[in-house]
Amino acid sequence: MIKRLLLLHATLLYSICVVNAQQKYTISGTVREATSNETLIGVTIAIQDLRTGTSTNEYGFYSITLPEGEYNIVISYIGFQDIRQSVSLNSNLKLDFNLQEKAEQLDEVIVTENAERMDIRKPQMSVNTLSVETIKKVPVVLGEADVIRSLVLLPGVTNAGEASSGFNVRGGATDQNLILLDEAIIFNSSHLFGFFSVFNPDAIKDVKLFKGGIPSRYGGRVSSVLEIFQKEGNSKELKVNGGIGAVASRLLVEGPIIKDRTAFLVGGRASYAHLFLPLFDIDNSAYFYDLNTKISHRINERNSIFLSGYFGRDLFSINDSFVNTYGNAVGNFRWNHLFSDKLFSNLSLIYSDYFYGLELDFVGFEWDSGIQNFNLKYDLKHYLNDKLQINYGLNTIYYVFNPGEIKPNSEDSGIVADQLTKKYANEAAAYVDVEQKITKNLSVNYGLRVSQFTRLGQDELFVYENDQPVLFDPFQLIYREATPIDTINPGRSGNLSTFFNFEPRVSAAYAINNDNSIKASYTRLAQYLHLLSNTSSPTPLDVWTPSGPFIEPQLLDQYALGYFKNFKGGEFTLEIEGFYKDIQNRIDYIDGADLIANDAIEQVILNGEARAYGLELLLRKNEGRFQGWLAYTLSRSEQRTPGRDPVVDNGRSNLETGINQGEWYPTPFDKTHDIALFGNYELNTKWSFNANFIFQTGQPTNYPVGQFEFEELVVPFFGLRNQTRLPDYHRLDISATLTPKKNRNSAFQSEWVFSIYNVYSRLNAASINFRQNQDTGRNEAVRTAIFGIVPAVTYNFKF
Repeated sequence: MIKRLLLLHATLLYSICVVNAQQKYTISGTVREATSNETLIGVTIAIQDLRTGTSTNEYGFYSITLPEGEYNIVISYIGFQDIRQSVSLNSNLKLDFNLQEKAEQLDEVIVTENAERMDIRKPQMSVNTLSVETIKKVPVVLGEADVIRSLVLLPGVTNAGEASSGFNVRGGATDQNLILLDEAIIFNSSHLFGFFSVFNPDAIKDVKLFKGGIPSRYGGRVSSVLEIFQKEGNSKELKVNGGIGAVASRLLVEGPIIKDRTAFLVGGRASYAHLFLPLFDIDNSAYFYDLNTKISHRINERNSIFLSGYFGRDLFSINDSFVNTYGNAVGNFRWNHLFSDKLFSNLSLIYSDYFYGLELDFVGFEWDSGIQNFNLKYDLKHYLNDKLQINYGLNTIYYVFNPGEIKPNSEDSGIVADQLTKKYANEAAAYVDVEQKITKNLSVNYGLRVSQFTRLGQDELFVYENDQPVLFDPFQLIYREATPIDTINPGRSGNLSTFFNFEPRVSAAYAINNDNSIKASYTRLAQYLHLLSNTSSPTPLDVWTPSGPFIEPQLLDQYALGYFKNFKGGEFTLEIEGFYKDIQNRIDYIDGADLIANDAIEQVILNGEARAYGLELLLRKNEGRFQGWLAYTLSRSEQRTPGRDPVVDNGRSNLETGINQGEWYPTPFDKTHDIALFGNYELNTKWSFNANFIFQTGQPTNYPVGQFEFEELVVPFFGLRNQTRLPDYHRLDISATLTPKKNRNSAFQSEWVFSIYNVYSRLNAASINFRQNQDTGRNEAVRTAIFGIVPAVTYNFKF
């Protein structure tokens, strides 16, 4: 017996030594599109023999470490032909792959990999990916493909309605979304006050929305991260594509500067509907234009550099006496460096500027405001082995806030030039993020972000008695602005406030089997910037302000739990997620708050709290001629600002009532029910059809609950905040795409897109206003709708 135990012990020791001594090697490389050399994001590299694998990062790079041996590798990506290759791994290998676009034969059943599916085994959850092909299929108003309006079809994503800018994620405000274009921050994502987004779909390579489980490399917003990457340009041959629509046209040109090494991309869009207004004796004007640019250069196998930019402007004028101009300008220089086959790095230098200009000729002044930031970030990804990857890095952002500058636009205007006090801040962060496979069925992501925000000195700062810029009147039970008791000049060299936050993140996935998994996540986020807006949809006039004296940073704790399932080998997928969000220090406004040209914004805002919770469902059909999804969200979004701690004044304690009597009230972006249905049917190589249906619970608003007369003036009385709602919102959109047969063997490709927005002409209420009917003398409600039925035709081409 003892001999057997000793023999067994020796055998185990020998086996352990053999396993530990087994040599491991690394396979690494870059995956590109064969026809353009464009790097591909999220390509799956599967090692079939070990049932493991990895995927390419944001720059097309991958790395995986395996024991010595013979392996079969499968490289797959949506819309491209799979590559299958056998390798003998007895040394480190560098394998670059070029994927060929898949030629689909519609007379057979289409079976394709879909990059928009959720990976059952990955711990990443609360993430939605949309391909550019899907975005271009979604029917939208006036026929212009739009990223933001496509996102609204996903669970947990809404907006304030038609012609509204921004989007809301899981009951959050629009300013709580971090929007990145090639890593540069976009502060306003809309053209023409929300009719279009600033993102040209022809120039986009990848779109990803993080609603929860946000990796540690992201920070600065408490609701979501929308990450968009532009194409790098075709380094093999010159390509042109564009489109002509009812109100706007676009053109994109890309090609090689040095073949296979250096490429350029230039894309532009412009609207021209305003050119037809003079035909109807209309002097008003509204138009936009934007420009996307990029140059990419591969220095050698270990180094690549990228220079990208975006510039966009909107102009709205009324008889040339009122002119409004606003837009974004961003630039980014990036350097990719490969230290080894396991260590990838990216260094970025980023500039972003949001400008808002207003000219009132009848008053005689010009108004300029905006926000600038300079961002330096360095990210590294370390592929230790096939079970462990570590991301880490740091970044620092310097902000300049211009709340407003007024200038006379003529010598006799009578306006005195004035500059509201500029504000300055610096936001710095360091992070580490770990992706680890614990067992065959259990995978985790965990990390920590440490952020610091410093409100830098400024020229003038108001001082208030008891540090209370907002006072409470216990007799009238209202809040009012405090009068400053002094003005100090801290100077640019001083620091007004410093905030320091730890932001842990963790998510886990347990695969019950190959078709079922359970996932959970916890996310802590800090937001140091606040958008000053008391409207349901932000406008270009809204001003950003930093945390500092009297304004605390917003802090989020989000919990999510989900169940994910594949049906019929992945033909159908089901995602169910429940979430709960708790936000501290959400700013609220006192009644009658004036936010425009306010040099003492702290006098009209209070720090409150917010919460949101709900259940999301996403059912997808991923394969076949008919594809699409059904998204449903049941949720609640609320806000509360209780009274502050009592302040003793002349021996008397003032017990505050808070905003809305200190009770929870629905936020303007609370939608109890949100249903979105999207479908695409490929009839044949010539015709395809698309449709989407949207239903949302009406937006919370305020209706008058009574009225009183004061000096023969009828004054409406409003009750508690957001206790009523607009009528429910719903509409149906359809489109048909015609691709001429002669395109098949021609370099010139074209298509016609016929669309109808709001097929049954539902007059959804953008607002309801109350007035007195001059004929009857009775009060009446007047509904304002933006769109009825809108047909459109778009012609797209490429060669």
